[in-house]
Amino acid sequence: MPTSNIAQALFIEGPDAAAFAHNQFTSQVSTLPNGQWQFSSWLDAQGRVRALFHLARLADERFLLILRGGEAASFVDALRRFVFRSRITLSVANTSMLAVGSPAPMYVVDMEGDVVRLGCGAYSLLLGAHANDDDARRVDDVRAGWPWLPGDALNAVLAPALSLHRLGAVALDKGCYPGQEIVARLHYRGGNKRHLHHVELSRFVAAGSVLQLNNREFVRLLDVVQHSERIEALAVIADDVANNIAQHAENTSDDDVVVQLINTWPD
Repeated sequence: MPTSNIAQALFIEGPDAAAFAHNQFTSQVSTLPNGQWQFSSWLDAQGRVRALFHLARLADERFLLILRGGEAASFVDALRRFVFRSRITLSVANTSMLAVGSPAPMYVVDMEGDVVRLGCGAYSLLLGAHANDDDARRVDDVRAGWPWLPGDALNAVLAPALSLHRLGAVALDKGCYPGQEIVARLHYRGGNKRHLHHVELSRFVAAGSVLQLNNREFVRLLDVVQHSERIEALAVIADDVANNIAQHAENTSDDDVVVQLINTWPD
């Protein structure tokens, strides 16, 4: 999770905003109606996730991206290399707070004054509100399998390992986008051997940590939330390792962190 409730967000605006976003990102941007949001991502050519975000369509030619990890300024700089002749403007959103509001229908976007509200079901995300984030929301996100990507996980994890298809962040029936060939190959031919898991830890470990077992990667932690004397996390784990954890054959890291599986998501 973010270390503060300062939002990392950016705008894509202009006559070609929808086409540009559709050609670069993994979701079905072209069919996203005004006033709704969807999960989406931006991949590199090898299919690794460079950015994961809420993509909200505020108007025909205006999109807001709220990042789930990473920095907006570096994302904008990287996207500018692909603009070419597209009639768009990329800009980092003014520094705003990311807060939690009352329940609102999933995927609905509306405005309350200068505050953008994204409906997430049991709560809403408010961009521009001067309020603190909510630990209860963090627990809900972990249990729903909505990952935030710490810095070390950016450009390091394939889209299927984050279960992005389940979130609707990856479309398999659209034209090419960066990494699309890898995504399609893994989906239709198999080969992805790492998946997203909801786990419980025996002690707190910082988000972004990679637990080792016998000096090899054991569990890559994304989000870690401590509450009510429990420590829950989202983690990317190789399938063979996850099977061993489930059978309690190998569930303790080299530094004595015990990992228990709670839930697993498919690609």
